[in-house]
Amino acid sequence: MAQNQTYNGLIVTEIEDSSLEHDSVKPSVVGPREYEIVYKNIFIHIYLHVTMFYGLYLCCTTAKWPSVGFAYLCYVAATIGVTAGAHRLWSHKSYKARLPLQILLMVFLSLANQRATHWVRDHRVHHKYSDTDADPHNASRGFFYSHIGWLFVRKHPEVKKKGKLIDLSDLFDNPALMFQHRYSKTFIPIVCFGLPTILPVILWDELLVVAWNLTIMRYVINFHVFFLVNSVAHIWGNKPYDKTIKSAENNLVAFATLGEGYHNYHHVFPWDYRCTELGRTWLNYTKLFIDLCAKVGLAYDLKVVSDDVILRRVKRTGDRSHFIEN
Repeated sequence: MAQNQTYNGLIVTEIEDSSLEHDSVKPSVVGPREYEIVYKNIFIHIYLHVTMFYGLYLCCTTAKWPSVGFAYLCYVAATIGVTAGAHRLWSHKSYKARLPLQILLMVFLSLANQRATHWVRDHRVHHKYSDTDADPHNASRGFFYSHIGWLFVRKHPEVKKKGKLIDLSDLFDNPALMFQHRYSKTFIPIVCFGLPTILPVILWDELLVVAWNLTIMRYVINFHVFFLVNSVAHIWGNKPYDKTIKSAENNLVAFATLGEGYHNYHHVFPWDYRCTELGRTWLNYTKLFIDLCAKVGLAYDLKVVSDDVILRRVKRTGDRSHFIEN
């Protein structure tokens, strides 16, 4: 049952349902497999990573300070596009957004070189079949595979099979996301690579080679930060809400991803827009962004989990690291 409550001055929908259908407990199914390597992806990532390191060198030597600051702003915007957009809004529907915010988040997501329809499909599969062979970045296969190795091999047949069963009708009814989907081959590269390279050259006379390398540097750092959630947050950390699953609470990941590191909570309560108990605003800048959008009327129907549901779950399946257990 859902009830409207006031939370930090915002009207939110408090979810009280604590039924087992929301539990994240699933068996970790990992069968033997032969990897079919995608050499094209390996060569692309070799170039990207060499360019990233050269970009870091240029940041310390040749690049102008406005270029470094601009790269950081692009990093933050791209991160918000993934966390507030692809993740909390479109994958989990943990809040609703009006069209101007939908468009802004779609542009930010494009800055991360991500297509919403693909991202959401893979993420919904990840939650439904977490850490099994149907999980696109199955953490049961180790750190490297879950972090980046999954991009270097063909998808497991179970990933393809289960992905086809995921309902994406809500995305195909979204005009902002359908624009991105239709024009992804031109729109996304322009937003992610073209504009971040050209604007510094035009606006403050940055060298083209510097602007390009900083753009690639920012992009590579961005996707490694996103991948920390798939790898680090599924391996290291406490499990105060459910000790039977791999996802864990990790402050380092939360800091890097603007609030996505409280992964044990998130896998137990994926519909909570805060992605963590009590919001933890000192690291959860994505929540602050959504709160700001709600205050100006761009976001609404923010969903949170009731304290009673959280505490009952902590006592039932937590690892006793929660503050009420100490």
